[in-house]
Amino acid sequence: MDIDGGAQDDLRAKKSRLRAEALSRRDAMGVEARIEASLAVADLLGDTMEFDPGTIVSGFLPIRSEIDLRPLMARLADRGARLCVPAIVGGELEFRQLVRGEPLVPQGFGTLAPGEGAAVLDPLLMLVPLSAFDARCHRIGYGRGYYDRAITRLRDKGVSPRLVGVAFAVQEVETVPTEAHDVALDLIATEAGIRHPA
Repeated sequence: MDIDGGAQDDLRAKKSRLRAEALSRRDAMGVEARIEASLAVADLLGDTMEFDPGTIVSGFLPIRSEIDLRPLMARLADRGARLCVPAIVGGELEFRQLVRGEPLVPQGFGTLAPGEGAAVLDPLLMLVPLSAFDARCHRIGYGRGYYDRAITRLRDKGVSPRLVGVAFAVQEVETVPTEAHDVALDLIATEAGIRHPA
């Protein structure tokens, strides 16, 4: 059932408010606290996340005060993961293979990605950025829908990636407003532990 225009506007406004509040809390974390929390998430997931060697895993390079997944991605690569990160192409995400030592190019929004010559991969395990999340493992993104569309495109191709949200604990909110088509992440990892959909 479709939500009417007024309800849709209310839902967007609530998501926008929750996003701003969660990002404000994230921005207030000190640099050392963010580094320690990023390393804690690497310790939580680096040795325990299950995947077969050769599995394509998408991560992301941090922007602004975002969690830094580079320690985690290095651990996963050491265990045999093929890493990729998103590049913005024509207003959509494509996941380009990340190879140690290969140059990165600016992508806008303060992030970097491998250049146009990098292999484009379809991830089976996605480390998903978010601005806010709740105990049900629903997320609020950054408001542009890049990841929602990318996940839909993968599923349309018959690829069903495992979705792992990664964030700081301060980004949790009581309830993320959702619509019928919204899908929970498979789990969310923060420095406080791993959350599964409640």
